[in-house]
Amino acid sequence: MTEYVERGGLQVASELAALVEGRIIKDVSADIFWAGYAAMLRDLMPENARLLARRDDLQLQIDHWHRSNPGNFDQQAYTAFLTEIGYLLPEVAPIAIDVTKVDGEISMVAGPQLVVPVMNARFALNAANARWGSLYDALYGTNAIPGAANGPGYDAERGAQVIAWVRAHLDKVAPLASGKWADVTGFAVESGNLTVAIESECVALADPTQFAGYRMSGDVLLRVNGLLIEIVINATSTIGATDKAHISDVRLESALTAIQDCEDSVAAVDAADKCVVYANWLGLMAGDMAETFTKGGREVTRRLSDDLTFLDPAGQEVRHPGRALLLVRNVGHLMTTDAVMLDGQETPEGIMDAIMTVAASVHDLSRTEGARNSREGSVYIVKPKMHGPEEVAFAHRIYSRVEDILGLARNTVKLGIMDEERRTSANLMACIAEVRERCVFINTGFLDRTGDEIHTSMQAGPMVPRAEMQASDWLEAYEKGNVDSGLAAGFPGKAQIGKGMWAKPDAMADMLEVKIGHLTAGANTAWVPSPTAATLHATHYHQVKVPAVQSELRQREKASRDQLLTPPVMHGRKLSSEEVRRELDNACQSILGYVVRWVDQGIGCSKVPDINDVALMEDRATLRISAQYLANWILHGVCSVEDVEGSFRRMAPKVDAQNAGDAAYRPMAPGFDGVAFNAARDLVLKGVSQPSGYTEPLLHSARRRAKQDA
Repeated sequence: MTEYVERGGLQVASELAALVEGRIIKDVSADIFWAGYAAMLRDLMPENARLLARRDDLQLQIDHWHRSNPGNFDQQAYTAFLTEIGYLLPEVAPIAIDVTKVDGEISMVAGPQLVVPVMNARFALNAANARWGSLYDALYGTNAIPGAANGPGYDAERGAQVIAWVRAHLDKVAPLASGKWADVTGFAVESGNLTVAIESECVALADPTQFAGYRMSGDVLLRVNGLLIEIVINATSTIGATDKAHISDVRLESALTAIQDCEDSVAAVDAADKCVVYANWLGLMAGDMAETFTKGGREVTRRLSDDLTFLDPAGQEVRHPGRALLLVRNVGHLMTTDAVMLDGQETPEGIMDAIMTVAASVHDLSRTEGARNSREGSVYIVKPKMHGPEEVAFAHRIYSRVEDILGLARNTVKLGIMDEERRTSANLMACIAEVRERCVFINTGFLDRTGDEIHTSMQAGPMVPRAEMQASDWLEAYEKGNVDSGLAAGFPGKAQIGKGMWAKPDAMADMLEVKIGHLTAGANTAWVPSPTAATLHATHYHQVKVPAVQSELRQREKASRDQLLTPPVMHGRKLSSEEVRRELDNACQSILGYVVRWVDQGIGCSKVPDINDVALMEDRATLRISAQYLANWILHGVCSVEDVEGSFRRMAPKVDAQNAGDAAYRPMAPGFDGVAFNAARDLVLKGVSQPSGYTEPLLHSARRRAKQDA
């Protein structure tokens, strides 16, 4: 039972009030904070409710249109209808964003972006410290190169493979004026220039400007396309002792930025959970976060990395950031929370996230010494699940009010727009225009965008099988259109154009082959699921000059809006019973594998084995797709409720077996009556009626019941 205290006319969960007053707020009194928050809620809650009602009204009209126009799809009539109801706005002329005080990791340098659940302190710390990563380790311990290490100790043969790969990579991205990196025997710095010894010859870099600095210990620093590469010299290490240049490691500037997520990858359903979220973000912003855990039988304490000190080519001391630049993803406009009550009503969780995460960020803004998150004095918020320009404008109002309460200059808060809802994609330039002085980020997210595509077009017909969705007309237009809008709005040199997550954390060879496509598509950042993946993905940014790619893409024909709005339905195609069964089993196994951990253990994001036991990163976005697919197929008679029920019962024992090694796991079979199993069923069987197809309402309710029963 939540205990409340009164603050400024609000009923605030006592543990949240204690966290705010004891640790979060800085440079503002508790009375001013709570009074401002209460006034903001009274002013903005009606608008929040109106915007959500507008979503529902538009969806009802779209559903009615599709039911009234079955069969042949008339694109011209559909577009005219969407325009008439205000879903589709007239295309606006490109506007140039006008943001100031943006850190270079966002505005100037292209590089990987890590996304982690901030609720997990260990993951949060790992992400913050993923600014630098060992390329040797990333290759040695993954399938990025063929084979695997033999035994627990150092495998010299595997090590030789790694070293050869790294030397070949340096030949490509930082070539010597003559010779190969494999033949290097030493380094010297003379008159501000790097000299590389190859046997008895001394050569320079082919591009001497790539020399960025050194340490007196012998370490050499290179800069390739803005990213730093540290060549570590240690003649006494296991690797360095046998290397003719005594190179013991090559460390890459990896996750330039990291999103600490309060949303899809966490399971935060009550005041206690939200306090964990806010306390962890506060620790990152205050710089004092630490986490102690047991690893290899011994206790380890992990803290935030310090900045790194080098000498520049001229011999002057220079500091480089040791941590990723952190952004925080708040929740969207939909959910409410009982952590703060107003007149007996739950209040919008998104507004609570806004004031709490920005207030915690003031600890970073006020720091005058030591490592800082934003050296430009900005706070970076990623805002997801906004539907169209009106909702983006509402976000601007929220953060403006937060700035006023906390005494911050206007536009201190920079905003990232998650382009993952169809109405936002179709009106993206108008969305950017609403926050042109805040906008530092747009990002395509295939997973949530697919979930919204299915829900918006729920009544249009049965959707194509999931694997075929990536070849749908709308997806190409979506990915291209997002980049087109970012380029037209002047993002290069000011803001990030991002692409989505690599969902197979153990398939690093595939990632190295495929994910470079995000750069050639015009993105200057793309999401990765782990520090190791960030280090490997960084090698792509060494190879591709993203500004040159973006310059070329400005000349191409712009993406088709009609193509973007084409529903991905099967148009009379019939699937075999075996195809349907296979799709159902795949989807039901995925749903159960994720939901059972979410509901029973509060795990919002993890590697979940698929039906073939391949580990995939799952979060609420992947769940939304699977649940909406099955709801759509039931609606249109591709399968029946009984078919889905049967698949859930077939897949529950498989998921139980996949989790057999987890002592905290509660099996779903043979009872099929637990809270988690029933929540999975509800996500499908009630999927048509869920707001925008979101999973949060049902998941939150189930998780709260599971916590009460524990």
